[in-house]
Amino acid sequence: MSSCPHVSPAGILCVADQCHGLRELALNYHLLSDELLLALSSEKHVRLEHLRIDVVSENPGQTHFHTIQKSSWDAFIRHSPKVNLVMYFFLYEEEFDPFFRYEIPATHLYFGRSVSKDVLGRVGMTCPRLVELVVCANGLRPLDEELIRIAERCKNLSAIGLGECEVSCSAFVEFVKMCGGRLSQLSIMEEVLIPDQKYSLEQIHWEVSKHLGRVWFPDMMPTW
Repeated sequence: MSSCPHVSPAGILCVADQCHGLRELALNYHLLSDELLLALSSEKHVRLEHLRIDVVSENPGQTHFHTIQKSSWDAFIRHSPKVNLVMYFFLYEEEFDPFFRYEIPATHLYFGRSVSKDVLGRVGMTCPRLVELVVCANGLRPLDEELIRIAERCKNLSAIGLGECEVSCSAFVEFVKMCGGRLSQLSIMEEVLIPDQKYSLEQIHWEVSKHLGRVWFPDMMPTW
């Protein structure tokens, strides 16, 4: 239901109320409501296996994003404790204020536009079930503390991809050391890594490979 602009929140709520065998659902954030999460959490509804939410802003500053209550998320995850909650964010930095203010059961997060250090710091504090994190861009402020926090608190993290970001080599090695071999996917552009006193770009792949238990190299930007 992600590309169905003529469907209302009441319409999708009706589907959840009537289709008790529904196991997978994809929708735009404007269709998500506390009532919908509670309907999906009712005793007569099967456990949801996959919920994808697209949070998209076409016009910066003109789209209002409502807040989902923590109690609704708590009821939802109690009913469907193994659900994959996948969230795609295509927002401008100033539009993230309603999100990641308290713990949510997200397992996969994809940020398609630039996202601030503050938001990524909140991700580490509020998404303990996180399995996969992809950040398209962040800007020119290193993400050292944010990555360490995510490694500390997101014990299920097994995949991460960083695009136009900056991370010191030392912090990146520490992040990989904390996550260890559970990182089955580690996609980092070489341009993301900032050499420091402890590690050069030539040294880092050996150190990271040691902690992963397999050979690893940073991704290279094509020269053509």
